[in-house]
Amino acid sequence: MKAFLLAAGLGTRLRPLTNSMPKCLVKICGKPMLQWWLELLEAHGVSSVLINTHHLPDQVESFLAGYSSQMDILTVFEPVLLGSAGTLRANRGFVSSGEPFFICYADNLTDIDLTAMRATHTGSGVVLTMALKEMDNPSSRGIAVLDGMDRVVSFDEKPAQPKSRLANAGVYIASPTMLDAITEDVQDIGYDLIPRFVGNIRGYRMHEYLRDIGTVSSLEAAEREWQKVLEDKSWIGKRS
Repeated sequence: MKAFLLAAGLGTRLRPLTNSMPKCLVKICGKPMLQWWLELLEAHGVSSVLINTHHLPDQVESFLAGYSSQMDILTVFEPVLLGSAGTLRANRGFVSSGEPFFICYADNLTDIDLTAMRATHTGSGVVLTMALKEMDNPSSRGIAVLDGMDRVVSFDEKPAQPKSRLANAGVYIASPTMLDAITEDVQDIGYDLIPRFVGNIRGYRMHEYLRDIGTVSSLEAAEREWQKVLEDKSWIGKRS
């Protein structure tokens, strides 16, 4: 299975830290976010991953040059940011095999069980499966409402008054047919793409750890919390 790992963000809310390094190389418990993601993807059987870059791309390339993996790792530089959906459109040839693929936001720190999520998607008949996390304060994320069969019947990106507590976790499994809907006017997955498929999306309720490390305070919290996660997981913490 293949995966898009969206890592090209500027990380403006993490300045001045991200003035000198890309957001995906910010460290949590001694390792860059990008490395935690690569370890997670490989542990769950991903064979190839495409990483988009923009801000300080040479640092990402330098890190990957020294990183050993059984996965095929491809980077694509975006001189101008294409948007999350735009990256998928520009690189649709990467997933031309017809098999479902992961889409992951590299600025979310998580230990989500991707194998279990893939099992939920298989045979579901939907074009997209979206990981959802129940949160106390979900308004900073996309919010989904599910029916009794866990189909997404409503989705609003960062609503002022959320209709539920089920927040978009930034991890998806998509069928290749979804790419046909990414026309030139579709740039963002949350704002532009997901609303087109409401009713044809399955919600996967995740219970594992999840944190967006987009701010300094969130990064500091992640440093404390992730250490506890490491103590309970077998796939992480094995690389130096």
